Amino acid sequence: MQQGWLTKTFKGDRAIWGLVVLFMVYSLLAVYSSSVNVAFRSYGGNTTYFLRSQFFMLLLSLVIIVIVHYLPYRIYSSLAGLLLIISAGLLVMTLVFGARVNEATRWLVIPGTGFRLQTSDVAKVALVIYLARTLSRYQGELNDFMLVTKYFMIPVAVICTLILPENLSTAVLVFGVSMIILFIGRVPFKFLAAYAGLAVAGIILFAVLLSVFTKDNRVEVWKNRIENHFSGKGSEDSDFQSNQAKIAISTGGLFGKAPGHSTQRNMLPQSNSDFIFAIIIEEYGLFLGAVPLILAYMILFFRGIAIAKKCDTAFPAFLVLGLIIMIVVQAMVNMMVAVGLLPVTGQTLPMVSWGRTSVLMMSFSIGAVLSVSRVVNARIKKEELPEEELTDEGEKIYEPAKA
Repeated sequence: MQQGWLTKTFKGDRAIWGLVVLFMVYSLLAVYSSSVNVAFRSYGGNTTYFLRSQFFMLLLSLVIIVIVHYLPYRIYSSLAGLLLIISAGLLVMTLVFGARVNEATRWLVIPGTGFRLQTSDVAKVALVIYLARTLSRYQGELNDFMLVTKYFMIPVAVICTLILPENLSTAVLVFGVSMIILFIGRVPFKFLAAYAGLAVAGIILFAVLLSVFTKDNRVEVWKNRIENHFSGKGSEDSDFQSNQAKIAISTGGLFGKAPGHSTQRNMLPQSNSDFIFAIIIEEYGLFLGAVPLILAYMILFFRGIAIAKKCDTAFPAFLVLGLIIMIVVQAMVNMMVAVGLLPVTGQTLPMVSWGRTSVLMMSFSIGAVLSVSRVVNARIKKEELPEEELTDEGEKIYEPAKA
């Protein structure tokens, strides 16, 4: 049977490709609507500034997904250590030379381009790749506490420590996702519990030292956000963003106000990024906004599990699970912040929020998942079809992967 050009070009899991398109549609509609007034005020009446920026980034992200999904996933195993070292170096450079925006130093400005790289997004992906590689390598030795500490927890601790000073929520997210990956990888729970206890103690110690020896107000910001959330004392001064998000969601109701009719976009800071989920619900309601997006991330999660189960070696399975868990957990955190279940964290909604580094790194992650899916599908096809029916392409795609 002759394959169409779409099937030949976009290989791997078709459901994930469909989800990519869905995320992009939501992204363009929501980013434009949520930012049109801000763009008008800030860019000389150019109401399409953010729309054009996001369209370009999504187009670039699609190119990245296509390219990455054609690359053999084993290349990430070979480069895992180098990628981790590079990401750690970028985090150090951010702390020293980073651009300060909204009272936080989280970005490196690439000279001559004006492009701001959020290095923690790069580090998240690099750490997942490293953990997948190391788990596959030491599967039979994970009961050795010193080995797990040396090859797993020290790298996790270094990355999280470098992220922590300017981005507590991302450091906690990265640590949490790392613990989930290690648990799936059969690291004993008692080890993980000990590491979690040390992490909590480390964060408390860091906060105390920062508040005593510096004039940095980050600790006060963290403290206020947590206290305001759990005390339920939300006010215009202390919990303005969360209140505005709740108003957007409550006024959206079941069916929404219709596209372009949001009122809270004028009141809600970061309406096109951190709180875009609230704007989507306000305009599209629960039925066309919240439910489809939640289902989309759930489908992505279960498709990732299905792909991992089909892998015949450890590394691609851990790679897929790690990247998918990272995406889905971040999406859950963003949504829970929007509806008031978590304190404000600053996490974007993957593949939907306006952004650059986040969109590009999420696209890379999805491309890597599709790369594994492409190879797995080719292997299954080779095993099922008679030898005379195999295409040359199928023969070339499948090579037994090494952990």
